Parts: sequence; structure tokens; C-alpha cells
Amino acid sequence: MKFTELGLSENILKAINRSGFEEATPIQAETIPLVLKGKDVIGQAQTGTGKTAAFGLPILNQIDTKVNEIQAVIVSPTRELAIQTQEELYRLGRDERAKVQVVYGGADIRRQINSLKKAPQILVGTPGRLLDHIRRRTVKLDSVKMMVLDEADEMLDMGFVEDIESIIKAVPSERQTLLFSATMPPAILKIGEKFMQNPSIVKIKAKELTTDLVDQYYVKSRDFEKFDTMTRILDVQAPELTIVFGRTKRRVDELSKGLEARGYNAKGIHGDLSQQRRMSILKQFKAGKLDILVATDVAARGLDISGVTHVYNYDIPQDPESYVHRIGRTGRAGRHGVSVTFVTPNEMDYLRVIENLTKKRMSNLKPPTEQEAFNGQISSAIDDIDTLIKKTDTQKFQQQIDILTEKYETTDLVAALLNVMTKDAANEVPVKITPERPLPRRKKASAGHYDRNRRSGKSGGYQRRDNKTGSHKSSSNSSSSRKPKKDQNRDKFNRDNKKKRKFTIRTKEG
Repeated sequence: MKFTELGLSENILKAINRSGFEEATPIQAETIPLVLKGKDVIGQAQTGTGKTAAFGLPILNQIDTKVNEIQAVIVSPTRELAIQTQEELYRLGRDERAKVQVVYGGADIRRQINSLKKAPQILVGTPGRLLDHIRRRTVKLDSVKMMVLDEADEMLDMGFVEDIESIIKAVPSERQTLLFSATMPPAILKIGEKFMQNPSIVKIKAKELTTDLVDQYYVKSRDFEKFDTMTRILDVQAPELTIVFGRTKRRVDELSKGLEARGYNAKGIHGDLSQQRRMSILKQFKAGKLDILVATDVAARGLDISGVTHVYNYDIPQDPESYVHRIGRTGRAGRHGVSVTFVTPNEMDYLRVIENLTKKRMSNLKPPTEQEAFNGQISSAIDDIDTLIKKTDTQKFQQQIDILTEKYETTDLVAALLNVMTKDAANEVPVKITPERPLPRRKKASAGHYDRNRRSGKSGGYQRRDNKTGSHKSSSNSSSSRKPKKDQNRDKFNRDNKKKRKFTIRTKEG
């Protein structure tokens, strides 16, 4: 379905068009019209299906940018998701001059308080830090008309039940509430019963997770070795059209500049680029005038680019659905594709969970040696020379040919040509990529996105980190052990308010 059919304003449609989005995803097509009608919505869809735009676009459509008060609150389980949501809303609302502020734990709260004094219209935050600001009275929520609970099942798994209740009670009761969740356990429906007005439930079934047309590899490499390893693989595999995914905007900038410095035809896109610059790069890439596109997940979301032969995950994604979304860029229209994921030693657990979700083992790719990379460059150069010779009118340059062959040996001329058509060795063009904060080490049956068994009650012992003390608390499911606080909270939450409400069920294939 086209975005023009969803009832959004002209300014929002312009922003969508400049962002490169072409068609609404199923969750967007089902949710946006309901939200614009003022309905409360419970949306069930996996990460990577476009949920942020599903609630973000109608929020941007509804807020009054002339009123300098918080009109929408979005609660996210992690700071990474909160930051990503803020960046996407800022980008989509730039034409509307919408002010979007993000608050999360682990950052200087005084700086956040100063930013909040600028009166944003949309506030995004993690439960603990949002509640902290509410208690400090550094945020005024009297004018909130819309509230979003994003990745609600994840927040419940992390033990944020009481925080969520406190935040909901701090906003006006006359509001529109939107809830998004990958799964729909009873506790999620209880939120609907207790805090929402006759919500419509939109269920989007997950797409096929992977395709047999994509050959999936992983390379185990330390962070500081990844760039040199990736360029050698590029030389050996000689991809036609490539997307490289980086976790952050800084990563994208450094990777694209590093690839250009080593002679690759590459450019990067992320949310901080002007729309004109971003669309210009995408146009070059779609036309085949650019070999490598480096992008963040947010920048590449919703783009329909055909002909991609290789996808390189320079940073492994934190959730497996994002991995599926990334590699889905290749292996289209019956053509074979290749994906290569770089994994640091402490990220191997993330790789294994991705494999469990996709039900497909990735092959371990041995990093090429410098000599193998050089041989790959020579092979590509010879292919290019063959093509070049077929296009060249030899008679046109006969006089120059006579002069050069008289002056130089044929072997010297061929060597010079190959030298021009191959890249300098990595040690001759050093590139420094700033280390990113590593993903947290996963414990057994931790990380809500990754452990579906825990939600169904099948997991055994687990370990969670106490957000306030920083200590770790262990527990098991044995009858002799005491229930952890988060389970006590959930049981209490499930006992509250037995009143049932009518739900409108909507389902659509993803």
C-alpha cells in the first residue's frame, strides 16, 4: 500500500518521499489509519518490520509544533532503541520542525534536564530514566495526548512492570495509547484491559526468516582486525553491488571514508545527512555507479534496492530480526546472494541465537591472506582489461602505441596497467576505525529478544542485572527457589483488574 493512501498530511508525505520509503510495510498500512482515527492500538510484529514509522508518522502528523509542550511520550526498553527511535523521528519530522528529545540511563542527567527546558513535543526514553525525570519534576506531562509502549514484552521481561505502571499513571487519562510487542503474553493483554480504551489488535505474521538463495558466512575477528579482513574479502569475492551495515553513524562515516581511501567506490548514508545528499547517493547506488553502500539499519530501512549481490554485517546486529532484515537485501528475484557477518569472540552467543532463529548454520569463512587478496585483485583487473579491450578502438591510438612499444618492453606496459587497476596494499594505506562499545555478554536465558523459551516458561536458571545496584541476581525455576521480583511483579500485574474488554482483532500476512 502506498503512503499516500493512509491519510497522512502533505508535509509528512514529502518527508517520507525524501527518505526513500516507497511502500508502507504491513504493520504501517494496518496501524497508521487506526491511529489517525484516534484509536488505541496493540500491534504485534517483529523488530525490523517498520514499527517506529507505524507510530512515529501519525504522531508527527498529530502534534502541534507551535505548542512547546510534550505531547507524545514513547517508552523503549533499551537506550539503543530509544536513541534509534529519536533519530528516526527527528529525521522524519525535520520538515515539521518537530522537537524530539531522548532520555536514558547511564547519561548525564543534568545535560538531559537542560535539554528538556527547550520544551520538546515528543519525548523518548527508557523506563527508569523517564520515571526519574517524572519524580524530579523535570518533565511536564500534562499536555500528553499520545503514549507509546515499544517492545512491551521486552520491558516486562526486564522487570519494568512497576515503572511502566507509574509512567502511565503520570500522563493524563484522556490520551491515545499505542502498544507494540513481538509476542502477546497475558501480561501484555492485561495492560490493554487496564490502561487502554477498546484497543484494536493488529497482528502481523512474521515473514519467512531466511532464503536458501543467500549463502551465509561468518568471520570471527577482533574489532581492530575487522576492516583489513573485510577489504581482503572484498578483493577475493569481487562483489558487484554491496551493502555494508554499521551499528552507528560514526561507524558508517569511518568505514565509507576508509574504503574510499583504499580505492573502493564506496559512500555512506545515515540519518544526519541532508535528504538531498542521501537521495543522491542512493540514486548512484541503484544506477550501479556506486559499488559499495555503507549504511545504518535506520537509513537502509524501507528501501527497495534490487541487484545487491553481497551484504556485509561489519557489526553483528543486537537482535536476530534485524539480521534477517539485512540479509533480505540480497538473494532476490531468483538470484544468489552472499552475506558475511563479522563477529568478535565475545559476540559468538549472538551469532548462535541468530542461527537458532533462522534454523540455518552459517559457514565459518577463513579470512584471506594478503596474497589471496592480491590474487583476487589481479583476477578482477584482468576481467576489467578484457572488457576494456573489447570497447577500445586500437587504430585510434596507433601512433601512441608505436611510440610506447618502441620505448618500453611489453611486460613493463602490462605491469603498469595492472598497477593502475589494482589497489595499494593495506599496510600502505592505514585506516583507523574507532572501536564501538561491545554488545553486552549474554548469559544463559537472558536478553529477552533472544530467548523465546523464557517467555513460554521453558527456560531453566537465568541471571539478570539489577538496574539500581548493578549487582547480579541468580534464580531458577525449581519449586524450592523464591520467585524473582520481576515474576512477582508480573503475577501481581496479572491479578489486577479482572475486567474484560472487547478487542478488535486484525490480522495480516507480513
